[in-house]
Amino acid sequence: MKRQYLRIFALLACLGLAGGLPAFAAPLPGDSIYHLDASLTDQHGKARKLADTQGKPVIAAMFYASCKFVCPLIIDSVRKTERALAPAQREGIEVVLISLDPDRDTPAVLNELAHKRHVDSPHWHLMRAPASDVRRIAAVLGVQYKQLEDGEFSHSSALVLLDAQGRILARSEKLGEADPEFVGAVQRALATP
Repeated sequence: MKRQYLRIFALLACLGLAGGLPAFAAPLPGDSIYHLDASLTDQHGKARKLADTQGKPVIAAMFYASCKFVCPLIIDSVRKTERALAPAQREGIEVVLISLDPDRDTPAVLNELAHKRHVDSPHWHLMRAPASDVRRIAAVLGVQYKQLEDGEFSHSSALVLLDAQGRILARSEKLGEADPEFVGAVQRALATP
């Protein structure tokens, strides 16, 4: 599976869709998604980059706020994954949820959702990006989606674990519950210096 992600990133690099290295002390590994230069805005209206979470493991997923069925299960899966960790471990993980619907998911909408779903802690980041960047982020995370005529989205649902340098370590498509294998991968990532 890791080879598949490397191929996707290599394809993006060949197409000129992967940006340069962010200005961090250590160079990023070649298979880091943090090479993708995407513009994001979080639920507080703050401009962000994918690499802003560098240095900690990250659980990443894609969703949209007006979704009534699958996306709430994605959020529940992340919350249950967190609950399966020891309290000290929970502080070491970042959560990044990126909207598939930049037209409707404004920072105010994302902030309201964070409060409503009780995920308004400092390590949860609900973000939006321009549509062109959404497509590129989805490609590197292996998420497929299509906007339907009614404005809703049909999309694959996955939690993706990134290491501290933005490399994909694990993926889970179990919804509404904590996937024991994924929880184990998170624990191993947190134990890696």
